Order: sequence, then C-alpha cells, then structure tokens
Amino acid sequence: MIDFTTPEFYSYTIFGVILNFVFSIIFGVYLSNNIGVQEMILSKGDQEQPWWMFFTLLVPFAKMAITLYRVAILQFYFLNEGKTHKDFWIYLTNK
Repeated sequence: MIDFTTPEFYSYTIFGVILNFVFSIIFGVYLSNNIGVQEMILSKGDQEQPWWMFFTLLVPFAKMAITLYRVAILQFYFLNEGKTHKDFWIYLTNK
C-alpha cells in the first residue's frame, strides 16, 4: 500500500511533475525545430479540444501562485526582517 504521508511520496510526485514539464517543453522544441513554428501555425487542424483540457491549463498557474506565495513569505517575513534563507527553510519544513 502507498503511504501518502511519507516525504518520499511527495518527492517522487514533485519529481514526476517537473519531469513531465521538462519532457513537454523538450518535445515542443523538438517539433518546432523540425516542422517550424510558422508551418505549425498554418497547418493546424480544426479538431476541438476535450472539455477537460481547460483544467490542465490551471495546474501550472496554481503551482505558480503557490510558488509566488512562498517567495513573498521569504522576502517579506524573512529577508526583510534580517533572517536567512536557512530560517525560511526551517520554517517550511517544521510542523
């Protein structure tokens, strides 16, 4: 059984998400290098996207909002108060 409370599970999940974005970017660059961006735009088909495709666009924005929230905490509550990045790390990793 998978234990969802272990740090290993979260690290594998984060690694998988990062790897997914990396491979998606590499695949997009590969296609645009071999086909050409202008040709890809001109030869685009007329197939409609599935209804659930919109939700896949929200995931990167949600991750960005969480990251920006953490950066704001780091800047305003730690660095501006004279604390270090290590203090921020301890804050993030303590319960």
